[in-house]
Amino acid sequence: MDTLYVAGGRVLHPDGSVSEADVLVDRETGTIDDVGPDLDADASETLDADGSLVMPGLVNSHTHVSMTLLRGYADDKPLDAWLREDIWPTEAELTPDDIEAGAALGALEMIRSGTTAFADMYFAMDRVADVVDRAGMRARLGHGVVTVGKDDADALADVEESIEVASELDGAADGRIHTAFMPHSLTTVGEEYLREGIELAAERGVPVHLHANETADEVDPIVDERGVRPIEYAAEIGALDGENFFAHGVHVDGGEIELLAESGTSIVHCPASNMKLASGMAPVQRLREAGVTVALGTDGAASNNDLDLFDEMRDAAMVGKLAAADASAVPAEAVVEMATAAGADALGLPGGRIAEGAAADLAIVDLDAPHLTPLHDVVSHLAYAVRGSDVRHTVCDGRVLMRDREVLTLDADAVTERAAAAARDLIARAAGE
Repeated sequence: MDTLYVAGGRVLHPDGSVSEADVLVDRETGTIDDVGPDLDADASETLDADGSLVMPGLVNSHTHVSMTLLRGYADDKPLDAWLREDIWPTEAELTPDDIEAGAALGALEMIRSGTTAFADMYFAMDRVADVVDRAGMRARLGHGVVTVGKDDADALADVEESIEVASELDGAADGRIHTAFMPHSLTTVGEEYLREGIELAAERGVPVHLHANETADEVDPIVDERGVRPIEYAAEIGALDGENFFAHGVHVDGGEIELLAESGTSIVHCPASNMKLASGMAPVQRLREAGVTVALGTDGAASNNDLDLFDEMRDAAMVGKLAAADASAVPAEAVVEMATAAGADALGLPGGRIAEGAAADLAIVDLDAPHLTPLHDVVSHLAYAVRGSDVRHTVCDGRVLMRDREVLTLDADAVTERAAAAARDLIARAAGE
């Protein structure tokens, strides 16, 4: 058997406990064969985890990964003005080559910080899929649909493209890529197009992912026009389902939380982006108490400005306490679960847990740094003190993507140089130069 042996570390178990243990991986199936102390393994490859924690690979459940090209480009503005004045006009100048360059930069950043899977809503998704394949990661990908400002033919074409992309890319990268129908939001896609796309997605067996209740400006127009709140509207058009997942959920009320819980629709919390754009504080504690699966996402690097989920865990815990006015709300173990098991569940992807038979998606975190000393509580450190740069090794589907902080699947220098050049050219084109 072709095996990978992760030896000498501590392991974060699904119940949140931590113990000294090794992990034996079957690389032929990409799954964990055994977990325990002093495993007797004549492995094909060994990763040294001494002084480290072996935890599930992180799951970035909502991002626009190619927006790494716009990192720091338009900061300190509210969402609507930011989108209409800066982001959308610049995105109109994007080429497939730009999107591939930005996706590769994002994949490099995520691998370095222990992320093994992500959900991405953007354009030229065939190029993003190529990057996922080369990088060795998992992903749920979808073409983002926006119909505002388009005539009927163009709007329908956008919906059809999203459905076609979902059909064509599902199962790519040796099964590591899955797909979704991804209308941008309940306010940027017209009702007839939402209904059409959701019905087609159900026929094709792919989930729906969209932005919902991110700002008050997304809630009020639906209430004014339809007399119902956004999640009620989503229910009316068939968008609530146990396979579907919505980004943000900042401005949801009690009735909407009940609808999400009853339907099994997941919410992806993006605290850094919500804070930076002053969108508000999602009621994460209330959502979790109601039984809603709450995952964690960075959103795009243009509104974050990084793809480090350890940063996001800290933000989620901190803002969750403020939102609930309760220091015990959204505790460390909750945000770690949100970034791992809950993310995998929301996306319907393997991973998120270290157990026999589970997908071998792992992040090995070096615990020897000064900012992680003393080590009273490992889970607390994961939520409040660990940085992405503390990740030592990253493994996805049984394959080592990073060993001793060297990414093996992507040429880091070539990726960063190409992305920097693409970003310069993109901004110049957007400025009419």
